[in-house]
Amino acid sequence: MFEIFGEMDSAEEINKTAEGLKNEGDNENLLKLAQENGIDAAFAQMYYAGETESLCDAATAAIGKTEAEAAELKPVEIMADWVEYIKASCLNNEELALAVRRKGKSLKGCIGHLLRWSFNARYKVDKDIIKAAGISAASVEMGIPGMGRAKKLIKEYYLKQGGGEK
Repeated sequence: MFEIFGEMDSAEEINKTAEGLKNEGDNENLLKLAQENGIDAAFAQMYYAGETESLCDAATAAIGKTEAEAAELKPVEIMADWVEYIKASCLNNEELALAVRRKGKSLKGCIGHLLRWSFNARYKVDKDIIKAAGISAASVEMGIPGMGRAKKLIKEYYLKQGGGEK
């Protein structure tokens, strides 16, 4: 991921690179820049044609990064739900969108933050629930955060000061 242009820290950095490519008439690499950052090729074409003033804004850059990372990680079930929450939150919360795009912050690190909490907060499941599930194990532990807790953990990961966990 980010093999051609490298990880960019902001929409502004992406847009400066896009402007340089546009000024050079390099539509091919502009499309590669968009693809690498999870930005729809149609947006790149509109930008190249002069139909928009920039390739992306903070939300588009953050959602694009999240989608590019998710394509590599292939999250399923609850982890896929977390990814969708992050993307939706970037539309409504510019501070979070800026934080998601920052270098050093990653979807892998965020899911790791949630997983660490899950592991540390696990609890024993009642034996009657285990029996009702048809599980023959003597003991089962769970630790999946509820959505309210997951939202707090996601914001905590992206908005805390300092670098991130890759």
